[in-house]
Amino acid sequence: MLSVNTAPPDPLVLVLGDEELLAARAITSTVDAARAAEPGVDVREYEGGAIAAGEVAEMLSPSLFGGRRVLVIRSGQDARKDLITALLAYAKNPDPDVTLIVAHLGGAKGKALADGLRSAGATVIAAAKLKGDRERIAFVRDEFRRNGGRCDEAAASALLASVGNDLREIAAACSQLLADTDGKITEGVVARYYKGRAEVSGFTVADAAMIGDVPGALEALRWALHVGVDPVPIADAIADGVRTVAKVAAAGRGNPYQLASSLGMPAWKIQRAQERSRGWTPEGLVDAMRAAADCNAAVKGGAEDRGYALERAVFAVVAARRTGGAR
Repeated sequence: MLSVNTAPPDPLVLVLGDEELLAARAITSTVDAARAAEPGVDVREYEGGAIAAGEVAEMLSPSLFGGRRVLVIRSGQDARKDLITALLAYAKNPDPDVTLIVAHLGGAKGKALADGLRSAGATVIAAAKLKGDRERIAFVRDEFRRNGGRCDEAAASALLASVGNDLREIAAACSQLLADTDGKITEGVVARYYKGRAEVSGFTVADAAMIGDVPGALEALRWALHVGVDPVPIADAIADGVRTVAKVAAAGRGNPYQLASSLGMPAWKIQRAQERSRGWTPEGLVDAMRAAADCNAAVKGGAEDRGYALERAVFAVVAARRTGGAR
């Protein structure tokens, strides 16, 4: 991401990826850099599918009055062919007093624009969605680090378990913790701050079910539903809990840090899954995965009583653990 300083940003900037928060931050930091270089900079923003090639040409043409200008084109993947042609032609010889920022989701749609800007030497700022716990944990730790705080891996994972995977919510939670603490974030700090909220996380339900704790799983589930937690992430957490234990169990009892790379999971999650895998058989895990899939289908398919579908999944997962898949 570009940092704000007194030097103007590069004339061509491509923000590439489908994570809204990261894309928004990239655009904001680039505009801020332009404003830091020249406070009166002219900033205009357009949607790629709603602006004509002629308008862009007028905006990008040399100004009689001089001054720095910033043109932001969001949703560049929606740009029509004539607009793409105009932008790529301009990119061959960009005006040094203009910063053109194009945001593109990064998929196949409108790929010619993204590829052409990259080939023309545009500064590329990655804004792709984070994949998996490892990247989200790194994001959390970097959020605290960038703002003068400290956060270890266990604390980051606890925060994710409390607030979920939405990057905007994660960033807001990090900001709030920094404001309310001395900036030294530990697992204990997260647990105290999110007391009550963490207790009703879908992962709490899943963890209890995976170790065969029916009363604990049902208590967490019913409280979660009572305070308004959406059933969908709870169903997802149950499915994730079963899949993770099955994946880790299949890899054997190796060192979590050595297995982290091959399994694509952080070491702490592998260690926790190894603990949860005790008492499970391969056949039992197959039955548990089937129960989790049925639950997901019911919850996401609009079952009349989604709470009942979740309770039934808890009983089914625990039964699979106890019977080991015996019919």
